[in-house]
Amino acid sequence: MAVSKKRDKNVSKVPRNIGKSDSENPQWLLPTAITALILGPLWIVVSYISRAQYPFPIGNFNIVIGFVFMTGAMALLTRWK
Repeated sequence: MAVSKKRDKNVSKVPRNIGKSDSENPQWLLPTAITALILGPLWIVVSYISRAQYPFPIGNFNIVIGFVFMTGAMALLTRWK
């Protein structure tokens, strides 16, 4: 029966945390994300109630602005550890 060769024990291993920082979250990250998550739906609700005249009189683009706030908050939350 064949005998397996022994592995070389002096193999160098690459550390697993290359490119990752061991630091915590920036202090601005969570308050900014929560504010944007609250501001986005609030912007859309105000736009619907005022028939797209408030917060800015730009018509239905107010809904787009609300969704931009919510999308930005979700993008920030992907960085949260």
